[in-house]
Amino acid sequence: MQKIIPHLWFNTEAKEAAHFYTSVFPESKITHSSVLSNTPSGDCDILGFELWNHKFMAISAGPLFTFNPSVSFIVNFDPLLFGSATEPEKAAREKLDAVWNQLIDGGTALMPINEYPFSKRFGWVKDKYGVSWQLMLTNPAGEPRPAIIPSLLFVQDKCGKAEEAINYYLSVFKNSKAGNLRRYPAGMEPDKEGTVMFADFMLENSWFAAMDSAHKHNFEFNESISFLVSCTDQAEIDYYWEKISAVPEAEQCGWCKDKFGVSWQISPANIQELMSKGSPEQIARVTKAFMQMKKFNLAKLQEAYDGK
Repeated sequence: MQKIIPHLWFNTEAKEAAHFYTSVFPESKITHSSVLSNTPSGDCDILGFELWNHKFMAISAGPLFTFNPSVSFIVNFDPLLFGSATEPEKAAREKLDAVWNQLIDGGTALMPINEYPFSKRFGWVKDKYGVSWQLMLTNPAGEPRPAIIPSLLFVQDKCGKAEEAINYYLSVFKNSKAGNLRRYPAGMEPDKEGTVMFADFMLENSWFAAMDSAHKHNFEFNESISFLVSCTDQAEIDYYWEKISAVPEAEQCGWCKDKFGVSWQISPANIQELMSKGSPEQIARVTKAFMQMKKFNLAKLQEAYDGK
């Protein structure tokens, strides 16, 4: 089970975007769709979906946050995933180009699709909704990685802190390990020698990537993309909340920010079941209860569900 799930905050387009993404990526589907009523943002569409077998969630909750490239998604087009084709590398390249053509429609190329020193074919695109994707033709001789990997870009005052963040996350999450680490060499100014050019790492059996960039960027981490940690009990909620939450003013409805500005949701694993299987009255009571919480209290949520 995927314990850490990327969560996308849209203005009104969550349902439209989820259906678009599941039409673009292979092995993708909508897994659930519901409406959260009577929130400060009004009625909010909530969707769960899978892209190339990687779980995502999305919500339409108003124009409070804007997507930016501080969090993007690396998409690995590994020829090994196309092993049934007569020419796997050609099939992988063709699929990459097909996905690029769909994502660039109405979007913007942040790095044009081309050959780069690290990949025979790569492009970084911001799609029509503002979400960023790094499409890469992967070398099949390398260490295997999943098709989709969330990537964190450390810029502005966070530049140079990618390695510290990786070590911090590895210390917090179980079933974790470090992966590749490549540092900037001398002569790549403004990037500082020794900072992280690229690294990947595993948290709870899910791969992530991180990079430093000293170039001038007018964005930073925000709540538009958060990472939902699905917790089995109150003890686990308490553990992650204590370890991760570092910005008290950002604490609301299970949301928190870590010391690097990355947003997380520390959420009970059964919240989706409560919200999808309950009666309208039960859902309304649970919604009212968690809207008043910072850290989730499972006992109080269950009491609200039961009408106690």
